Amino acid sequence: MNPLKKGYIRAYLSIPLYMIPVLVIITGCMYLYDTKAGFAIAIFTILYSCVAILVYSVSSRKMADEIMRFATCYGTIQKEMLKEFQLPYAVLDENGRFFWMNNEFSKQTGEDASYKKPIATIFPELSRETLEKTTEESQTIHINQESKVYDAVLTRLEFKPLKASEDGSINGSLISVMLFDETSHEKLKAAFEDQRLVTGLIYIDNYDESIDSLEDDVKKSLIRAIIDRKIGKYFRQADAIIRKTDNDKYFLIFQQKYLPKLEENKFSVLDDVRNTKVGNDREVTLSIGIGKGARTYSQSAEYSRAAIDLALGRGGSQAVIKSRNHVYYYGVRGKEVEKTTRVKARVKAQALREMMETKDSVIVMGHQISDVDALGAAVGVFCAARELGKKCQIVLNTITSSLKLLVDKFGPEDGYPEDMFINSERAIELVNDNTLVMVVDTNRPSYTECPELLQRSQSIVVFDHHRQGSERIENTILSYIEPYASSACELIAETLQYFSDRMQLAPQEADCIYAGILIDTNNFMTKTGVRTFEAAAYLKRSGADVTRVRKLLREDMATYKARAEVVRHAEVYKGAFAISVCQTDEVESPTIVGAQASNELLNIVDIKASFVMTEYKGKIYVSARSIDEIDVQLIMERLGGGGHLNVAGAQITDATVDEVKQRIKDILDVMIEEGEIKL
Repeated sequence: MNPLKKGYIRAYLSIPLYMIPVLVIITGCMYLYDTKAGFAIAIFTILYSCVAILVYSVSSRKMADEIMRFATCYGTIQKEMLKEFQLPYAVLDENGRFFWMNNEFSKQTGEDASYKKPIATIFPELSRETLEKTTEESQTIHINQESKVYDAVLTRLEFKPLKASEDGSINGSLISVMLFDETSHEKLKAAFEDQRLVTGLIYIDNYDESIDSLEDDVKKSLIRAIIDRKIGKYFRQADAIIRKTDNDKYFLIFQQKYLPKLEENKFSVLDDVRNTKVGNDREVTLSIGIGKGARTYSQSAEYSRAAIDLALGRGGSQAVIKSRNHVYYYGVRGKEVEKTTRVKARVKAQALREMMETKDSVIVMGHQISDVDALGAAVGVFCAARELGKKCQIVLNTITSSLKLLVDKFGPEDGYPEDMFINSERAIELVNDNTLVMVVDTNRPSYTECPELLQRSQSIVVFDHHRQGSERIENTILSYIEPYASSACELIAETLQYFSDRMQLAPQEADCIYAGILIDTNNFMTKTGVRTFEAAAYLKRSGADVTRVRKLLREDMATYKARAEVVRHAEVYKGAFAISVCQTDEVESPTIVGAQASNELLNIVDIKASFVMTEYKGKIYVSARSIDEIDVQLIMERLGGGGHLNVAGAQITDATVDEVKQRIKDILDVMIEEGEIKL
């Protein structure tokens, strides 16, 4: 259709024609008044009409020719400009195949204009599924190639169906692709990240104990000099600035680009310093905390402070790197170093006393499905609160068969409050601004009996013996987390000795705390130190009776048989790992049976670590144990749990028993391949 037959151009050219009917009307009117004048105007109208029609036909034809010539020229110029455009540009059909590309796109991709294959053959990120999601609103896809980085901007072009040249029909839409070369920007960004400064803190875990074990002053000076030299030599490869802020503390700054190299060798300075021997009986161990990815230097310092706290809270002898959203652990080997000094226990006891004195009441809770250690520690806190005349209540949602005999010793007939033990709902009703909430035997908020209490209270105290992980209870006013301790009951027993000179424990209270130590140490065979036996001696002096405790901890026949079945059906994986499942049909406390069975499996020759899974109340509980060669805490951390070097566990809600078993095997395979586990 002729473009002049419609639109503004036609209207513009038709204006003279619109005058013809006007002149005809004027001519008719003039005939009514004056015939001669009307005849003259009629002749003028006829001449005007002929001229106007002639001019219109000639002008429209010439105008149409000019417009077509302009359009053709404009389209050619536009196509050439687009073809020579410096920005890579291409058009795809609905299947993602190239329909057209300009010279720059051809140059960037190394393909000529005849290339008709899908764009995914060049850029895998631009798959057909991605292209199908493209709309008329532009979307940007980030593309990484070996030497180039692009941002591809995709836009869908909709139109009426038309016929393509030789490739078939196009069903009403094309997709335009523009490439923006971000390589230089990414290099600058990477260079900026590499130049970013990170801060770190280095602590010698057992400086006083190691130095005091040397009697010769010369050896003391020598070991200090060796440690300083090894730390300085190691961080010199990172071009770090190191300043010694105390005898056992260092502060360092270096560029972030050196951090991957330190991570690659897993902070070998930890082992290097550990092997330092100048006649000292104790190994010297380091804890390193590094903060990275911070926006400001002060924030980086906060990250490094949090990282060193995590390293110390996990027992020391390791490096921790903390960024905004992630925490990484390196060099966790060997057992925690027990500190013989009791200064910290004395300080924590006095701090706990001062905090209790400022509150009207105390609510203490352990972890879900409380065990004897959590109960014993809670009873110890109850005794401390009673000494100050403060009301103390213990959150205990489930009283398992292993706890029943112990809990029965604290009834009203024995002189204890009827509401000594409460559930979570009651605890939430009672908590207020004058309530001290104390958590024992766990430092993970999701594991506590009542996580909501932690949200409702501003006064939170944590006493625990498990290594800290990335999940921890925030905003505590007092935290006493010592991974070297055998149990929470050991920490509480030490605290009670310094809490008050008049502290007196009833026999059943001493029995309960002693039982917690006994269970967590597997009858003093696991994770025991000098302070463990000192705590046990204090409880013995306070009235604990070994025979009475043994009777309280006896099991029924069903529990004993269930544990035997776990051992009998254990699978030995790679000749060193025992993996089994605890059935929950006839057992009241299956998670405890699983933990006991995992200890039993270690008595088998060549078994280095054991894993027992228990399905209970919608969760899969994993108990992991080892003797000395395998760090089961690292294994459980990869499974989402935590614990100690030889005692660890996890709780999983998104998998079946078989899936968890396979996850454990996969983790073991990866750690063996990475060298974390050596068989």
